Amino acid sequence: MRLGLRLLFAFFLINGIAAFFILRVFTAEIKPSVREVMEDMMVDTANILAELASDEVASGRMSVERPGAQDSDFARSVRRYATRPIDASIWGFSKQSLDYRIYVVDTTGHVIFASDGRDEGQDYSRWIDVARTLQGQYGARASRDVATDDTSGVMYVAAPIYAGDKIIGALTVAKPTRTVQRFIERAERKVLRGGVLLLALSALVGIGITLWIVWHVRRLRDYALSVQAPSSASSAPPPVPQVPGELGDLARAMDHMRERLEGRDYIEGYVRALTHELKSPVAAIRGAGELLQEDLPPADRAQFADQVVEQSERLQRLIDRLLELSKLDQRHHADPASPTSLRACAERAVQQCAARAGQRGVQLSLEGEGANGPWESDLITLAIGNLIDNAIDFSPEGGAVRITLSGPSVTVTDEGPGIPDYALPRLGERFFTTARPDGTRTGSGLGLAIVKRVLDLHGGDWQVTNLHPGLQLSLRFSL
Repeated sequence: MRLGLRLLFAFFLINGIAAFFILRVFTAEIKPSVREVMEDMMVDTANILAELASDEVASGRMSVERPGAQDSDFARSVRRYATRPIDASIWGFSKQSLDYRIYVVDTTGHVIFASDGRDEGQDYSRWIDVARTLQGQYGARASRDVATDDTSGVMYVAAPIYAGDKIIGALTVAKPTRTVQRFIERAERKVLRGGVLLLALSALVGIGITLWIVWHVRRLRDYALSVQAPSSASSAPPPVPQVPGELGDLARAMDHMRERLEGRDYIEGYVRALTHELKSPVAAIRGAGELLQEDLPPADRAQFADQVVEQSERLQRLIDRLLELSKLDQRHHADPASPTSLRACAERAVQQCAARAGQRGVQLSLEGEGANGPWESDLITLAIGNLIDNAIDFSPEGGAVRITLSGPSVTVTDEGPGIPDYALPRLGERFFTTARPDGTRTGSGLGLAIVKRVLDLHGGDWQVTNLHPGLQLSLRFSL
């Protein structure tokens, strides 16, 4: 995942989690907060009405023996309240009905007055609002008129009715919670809209910051790639990118590092790899030479002499390829004298490799004519020859290597084990090689490095395909 996507993902993750919990807290607190305010107002209302009803309850004008309490001033006033016309606009919502239900109970919990005329004479002593209030405690409850309907909830708040210091009854004020539900829903919608808007604004800010960071980081990356790319000694180093803050410090530190390490890592790596490649044949030659100094049977002596010759040839090939690659590194482009025949280059390459192929029992076949192009003949021959040599090295004894020409392309196919997938990106890297069919690593990796360099000089490219078994490597030169 790219840096920009990682930063955006992290930003959105952090902001999303924060927004989720904040919105969850706000929305979770809205409903209880509104109901708490509602309950607080109902407490005041219940106590005021209880005080107004105390004289009539104490005098007996409201009692179980007198249901409805028609002659009670309090009862008449409450019933007039219920029929009062009202048209109020409350923060954009219209209120056209009064929703309080009021009932009064005596000391036994029996209803002696109900504003809606229901349940007068009924025993309400089992309800918490009544039972706790008659005991001198705060009494309130919330219940549903319909058990399965969440919108039918009603809040009940009771207040004691006193005659002196003695509780002679209780008055309960009831209000449906649906009357405030619309306020709750509107508040939740506003919070959600505000949260979404805030999240969108934070996302824009996050995108802007991410793009700013990624832009400067990419400038540093491009600078790092440019300084590690090969360049001639006369070419000027790339300018240090001007970036602010710590990134600017990093850019300048990278420039100082480049000045101190320019060329050193390459030389050290090159020498280390070259030493490794030279060590094996030199050790083999030395070991065979020491044995040849002893009195050996003719067969053993011939075997060790062949080993000396074989390893000497290996050293010679390594030195030749190093020289060829060194010459190619000094060049910046090919120098074609005339249109070059791809077929003629391939034939010369096959002739040069025929002897090695015969020694290993590998058959070479050339198919197709190929095109004529503005190429340097010697370099094309060199590239094809190294490609064939590589195919011979990886072919089993008695195998076949096919060279196919098609337009500006050359395809070499062998019957070897192929290349592991992990190694495909490293093909053409100097001194990188994989195991041969016999399990040895006798190659230097310089052959494909030469091929890649010739392709670069001609503006070409290659394509590698594992055939299972076998490997197919196609070169395409620019026309």
